[in-house]
Amino acid sequence: MTLQEEIKRRRTFAVIAHPDAGKTTLTEKLLLFGGAIHVAGAVKSNKIKKGATSDFMEIERQRGISVATSVMGFEYEGVKINILDTPGHEDFAEDTYRTLSAVDSVIIVIDGAKGVESQTRKLMEVCRMRSTPVMVFINKLDRPAKEPFDLLDEVERELKIRVRPLAFPIASGPDFKGVYNLYEKNLTLFTTIDRQTANAEKVEISDLASTEIDEYIGEKFANRLRDDVELVEGVYDEFDREAYLRGELAPVFFGSAVNNFGVRELLECFIQIAPSPRGAHTETRDVLPDEPKMTGFVFKIHANMDPNHRDRIAFMKICSGVFERNKNYLHVRSGKQLKFSSPTAFMAEKKSVIDEAYPGDIVGLHDTGNFKIGDTFTEGEKLRFTGIPSFSPEQFRYIENADPMKFKQLSKGVDQLMDEGVAQLFISSLNGRKIIGTVGQLQFEVIQYRLEHEYNASCRWEPISIYKACWIDSDNQEQLADFKRRKHTNMAVDKHGRDVFLADTSYALALAQENFKDIRFHFTSEF
Repeated sequence: MTLQEEIKRRRTFAVIAHPDAGKTTLTEKLLLFGGAIHVAGAVKSNKIKKGATSDFMEIERQRGISVATSVMGFEYEGVKINILDTPGHEDFAEDTYRTLSAVDSVIIVIDGAKGVESQTRKLMEVCRMRSTPVMVFINKLDRPAKEPFDLLDEVERELKIRVRPLAFPIASGPDFKGVYNLYEKNLTLFTTIDRQTANAEKVEISDLASTEIDEYIGEKFANRLRDDVELVEGVYDEFDREAYLRGELAPVFFGSAVNNFGVRELLECFIQIAPSPRGAHTETRDVLPDEPKMTGFVFKIHANMDPNHRDRIAFMKICSGVFERNKNYLHVRSGKQLKFSSPTAFMAEKKSVIDEAYPGDIVGLHDTGNFKIGDTFTEGEKLRFTGIPSFSPEQFRYIENADPMKFKQLSKGVDQLMDEGVAQLFISSLNGRKIIGTVGQLQFEVIQYRLEHEYNASCRWEPISIYKACWIDSDNQEQLADFKRRKHTNMAVDKHGRDVFLADTSYALALAQENFKDIRFHFTSEF
């Protein structure tokens, strides 16, 4: 296959949602229909002993939440699909924001009973900033849910995007009968109880006027469906793919991921309309996927995917050209030529060595501590991709060693976990103590848990009162030196040696900005 054909058949997308909307369950079912797994796991269920494929860290299985983005690739009807399942919990939002820099489109999962929630709105803002095409899957219709038209209005209003339903549910809760596919104009009804596998029997009915529908779902529901579909066709414009690709229109699907309703409809429509890999921005120029030379960037680092080997994996998104195993590539930040003998493709924590990868693919590179988030690899050109930010943390604690015998383990563990981007490390200029900054409370628990279970190190947290951390720089070196001298007690350096001002109150920050006009205060580390 030519490079053009390989690019055309790829779809790289992220599944995002508020916690508990059913995002990981939907990912699991997409894998099931793609033939990548044979029995879907449950995220948290006592009856099904198999855990979800994408939640492979021990803490994820215990809590029933995703705390790290996982990558899964599979083939479906000749299309190569790369899914990134992201954490929904807001404490891990930063991982999700960075993941959105590596995908070409997004599926947003919304709980049919709760509607649009706060985290969904925030994630939509990030998609809007990048004009990322979004599809909406309204989930959990097997439980009592809001009226479909109310949900559609809410999505339009809250996410500030036009919608066009491409599937429509027949009732919800205990009366839920199935989903009518407006895109393909057919109706799928399950006639068996077997909903955990992909080969459940189904009936396909293409003509809504036919009385055959009445036999399956009863006259009352059949008439209601005819009225609903007529209303949809009357109220909403025809589906416009170009508007969807520009990020102005969201196709909406309804279903129940747990019961496999509506998932195949979503997947089949997705592979037809979703974009193949698109261009990426760098500081100097835009990179197009069909350029012959390989370029790619690291958007995530995961330590200890296999705790027995203490390995770190850098996730690299291929932006252009063909990535080949054992070929030399320039690591732009260090200026070194590196080659990779065992680059891997992912199925959550299962990895397989690959010989080549194409634009849109996510490749795992074994890392001994050389790589950072945002690193670029090329065939010689000095490029730096943009749009992979670190945000200013909102919660801070001193980290102290709880076991003097394990000083080395703690130091190594903190070092590696900070490289992953789960939190940020600042070293105080006043007393040299280590301060950890996170976006949310839960991250402190995850760090403590992972230090203990993956590095055999124990830590304790001590409180510190900080309002905001901001990176500072200035062209006026004299003023910068003066600022650092006066604010000595509030200064720190980050992991990369950059100056950070730790303001203890909002007033102190405003005052510093006012008094030192030549100093720039940055709230994301990408500057």
